[in-house]
Amino acid sequence: MYSICNLSLVPVRRDPSDKSEMTSQLLFGELVEVVDKLENWRKVRIFYDDYVGWVDKKQILPITEDDMLTIRASPDIISTDLFQIIIWNQNQVCPIVIGSSLPRYSNHKFHIGQTEYSFDGNAADCREPQTQRMIEHAYMFLNSPYLWGGRSPLGIDCSGFTQMVYKLCGLFLKRDAWQQAEQGETIKELEFAKQGDLAFFQNPEGRVSHVGLILPGSNIIHASGKVRIDKLDKQGIYNEEMKGYSHKLSLIKRHY
Repeated sequence: MYSICNLSLVPVRRDPSDKSEMTSQLLFGELVEVVDKLENWRKVRIFYDDYVGWVDKKQILPITEDDMLTIRASPDIISTDLFQIIIWNQNQVCPIVIGSSLPRYSNHKFHIGQTEYSFDGNAADCREPQTQRMIEHAYMFLNSPYLWGGRSPLGIDCSGFTQMVYKLCGLFLKRDAWQQAEQGETIKELEFAKQGDLAFFQNPEGRVSHVGLILPGSNIIHASGKVRIDKLDKQGIYNEEMKGYSHKLSLIKRHY
């Protein structure tokens, strides 16, 4: 069974309960495979990053296998505006956030099944990497509040932030920081890092628990309390407000 997210942001939970921890989010247009069900809940595997979790069945739209294959075979077009609206059936409106997918998009229209949607915003084809705009995309999330499991400017976590910035550039990252740390090429020294590389940070047990995007001028942009810019050196992230280090550097990776 297959479904598509037809709402702006849908929580993906660890367990089948509204009280359960949110571990990620579905953005409009993202596809899932339903792998299990329990009452009003559906356990799904998200096609984009293979992340697995539970969603309320009322918040996703079942589609046929043919529709799923058609969407997956079409260009991966995503919205690049912070916020936009889509319209269908003349008077139905839904807000969407940056990074939302627009299935079978052409000339400001896209389709899910037999329904045609209108979209009047800016969109990008993610089949070709566009790393030259990475820093610009990262700045669009500046001051977004930290939200565990979040993937939008309304609330985002550290790995959700890096994943979404890379998605906007046509580059793929897995969902969690420790997974992203297993991707890409290791850069042995900070002095050899370039803007757009990812810096990973470890917790007291030595496990990767945080990630940020390296900026020019020994700076890093990352989600910690909010999406913010701090200083980065060989020891880690230096927070001017705290007058101390907030995160210990573990490794640096290049993913493009």
